[in-house]
Amino acid sequence: MSEGTRIARRFARLREQGRGGLVTFLTAGDPDAETAMAMLNGLPAAGADIIELGMPFSDPMADGPSIQASSQRALAAGQTMEKTLAMVTAFRERDPETPVVLMGYYNPIYVYGVAAFLTDAKAAGVDGLIVVDLPPEEKDELCLPAKAAGIDFIFLVAPTTDDARLPLVLQDAGGFVYYVSITGITGTASAATADVDAAAARIRRHTDLPIAIGFGIKTPDQAAEMAAIADAAVVGSALVNRVADNLDESGTARPGLVDDVLGFVSALAGGVRGGTKGNAA
Repeated sequence: MSEGTRIARRFARLREQGRGGLVTFLTAGDPDAETAMAMLNGLPAAGADIIELGMPFSDPMADGPSIQASSQRALAAGQTMEKTLAMVTAFRERDPETPVVLMGYYNPIYVYGVAAFLTDAKAAGVDGLIVVDLPPEEKDELCLPAKAAGIDFIFLVAPTTDDARLPLVLQDAGGFVYYVSITGITGTASAATADVDAAAARIRRHTDLPIAIGFGIKTPDQAAEMAAIADAAVVGSALVNRVADNLDESGTARPGLVDDVLGFVSALAGGVRGGTKGNAA
């Protein structure tokens, strides 16, 4: 892990502070471009240590109903890959240090063109990619080109990823390891603490990369618990649900949407910052 990357610097800073981090996920362009940009700009001050920005896609098969709906809202509002990259560019004009990771599926990147996408993503200030439908066996498609372009490719590790497969998954991984704490789709059940603790310890035997735990984290207490076990907690569906809860009958953002979402991020951040760091690498 290069100490020169934003992601590496952020995790080093978290270690210095003796705490885990908060990774927040929102879908680019949801529910509309202006509202989404206001939320993105407000995330660092609200307490997000790393930002995952979803690339809207029409068939997000690993995601539950909440994030599926957020993708549909964004696409209906006209969000494109070009606009998503433009959001990162605009964000970077205000914030040069908070890491931004694009998360989604390979199809929109393939359609954009891998070389053009990586060039434009790097220029925009993207730090990492999570592409959930590209396994390590397909690393030549995007992982290795991203690595060559100076963009971390972040792999998912699941409860079903055994010790025989972990070295393959982690061989070219960068940034951090995203541990999917449950089997299934986003926004459903929450994992048992003991199971996550054991999984994090097992992953650490294979890599020095930081570990972020996601799927099923819905409250400040849960975020604090998971960030204390690993290096960061990822909250996505709970934030996307907050967006949906602040839409009127026509799907238009109510006036208090941005403040409500960022207020919830602040509560999550307060939980994480109040937690006791346990097994940080």
